[in-house]
Amino acid sequence: MATPLSTTSTTPESTNTSPATGITTRPGRWIDGWNAEDTSQWENGGRKIASRNLRWSIFAEFLGFVIWQLWSIVVVMLPAAGFAITSSEQFWLISIPTLVGATLRFPYTFAVARFGGRNWTIVSAGLLLFPAILLGIVVQFPDTPFGILVLIAALGGVGGGNFASSMANITYFFPQKEKGWALGLNAAGGNLGASVAQFAVPVVVTLGAVGTLNLSLAGFVWVPFILLAMFGAWKYMDNLSTAKTDFAGVSAAMREPHLWIMSILYIGTFGSFIGFASIFPKLISDQFPEFSTFSIGAASVSLAFLGALIGSLARPYGGKLADRIGGARMTIASFGVMILATVSVILTLPLQNFWIFLGLFLLLFVATGVGNGATYRMIPSIFAARGAATAGEDHAVSTQRQAAAATGIISAVGAYGGFLIPQVLNFSQSTTGAYNSAFWGFVAAYATLAVLTAVIYLVPRKNLDGRIV
Repeated sequence: MATPLSTTSTTPESTNTSPATGITTRPGRWIDGWNAEDTSQWENGGRKIASRNLRWSIFAEFLGFVIWQLWSIVVVMLPAAGFAITSSEQFWLISIPTLVGATLRFPYTFAVARFGGRNWTIVSAGLLLFPAILLGIVVQFPDTPFGILVLIAALGGVGGGNFASSMANITYFFPQKEKGWALGLNAAGGNLGASVAQFAVPVVVTLGAVGTLNLSLAGFVWVPFILLAMFGAWKYMDNLSTAKTDFAGVSAAMREPHLWIMSILYIGTFGSFIGFASIFPKLISDQFPEFSTFSIGAASVSLAFLGALIGSLARPYGGKLADRIGGARMTIASFGVMILATVSVILTLPLQNFWIFLGLFLLLFVATGVGNGATYRMIPSIFAARGAATAGEDHAVSTQRQAAAATGIISAVGAYGGFLIPQVLNFSQSTTGAYNSAFWGFVAAYATLAVLTAVIYLVPRKNLDGRIV
């Protein structure tokens, strides 16, 4: 039951009702009458319920990102474990989970309203057991066919879908004035999973291994945490009967051209973040094999985790800076820094200086993180401007509802960049023997996206009420 509320029993075996707040609880931890915008309800127990659900949502989503990005660090260890695997095959094992995860974000977005946030968190966390356990098994057999490895890597994509359902669930729990902060915490907590996976796995598989690898622990070590997330969701999270999928909002948003423009921009920011985060361990291993891991006592550590860590921590600041100087300006600035960092990587690679390479990539990760926050901040501003521009017209669906629906769609489309980045690098290496062509392609893409942002969102337009978003 939702115990933070002082409840009066109406039917002791089935429901509890709080007359003061209008909330009714039912078996299965269902809550009826939830309205986060009701100040009385929010201050008299609602905030505690929302905060409790947020904490467990962050933990479950964090594990989703861990499993989603697990192969990014495991792949570079497969040769040492006896696997005869080509560089191109490594790229596919890295990028397939991202492709599957991006695709799953669409159905996952609607799962919360269909099954309940608590129920779906239990299920989606439980699904993480399959890729974790199967990875732990398969890495013990170096003669495993590549197709089986691809299949198990693809199962890791379920972790990428968790982001969409987790964000959708938390949206229902918080009032508009606190929604941004709650969703920011939820997103940042999830994104950190990529960094933790890349830091923890080398430590776990080498600690006490004495000259060999306990690579199966890369999967098995997460099983207790997944079980804890399932238990926590079952015990402490809630389902909201008021959480409904806004199909009209989704339909209206998909007819809005700005949704697709922002999706492209988000491929450039978030897609670059998750794409480079997944490929960073391999890039270090390819270019600077002697720096692939560092020995600390009996354990090994890879500095690749710093990329995802820096990018995740930079994201909230992108949103804050966008609030102050504008989302479009901040997004353009982010693309500018991404161009600068990428060109510098190309020019300094011949020096074969690892620390310069690491520093420039960390700058790139900072820019992608800031760009994530800034681009995401543009979405409500754009739809608010569209609402003002069409104020005199008759619309069946409010722009606020469209903006809420657009946020989920844009996050799903943007994640496809995490598949494109590794595959472009794969194509460049397989055709030219180097990564320079791919990096120049990224520079051209970032320049195009910066110009697109400037032309559409820095020039006052009638269809945006003359606003600069």
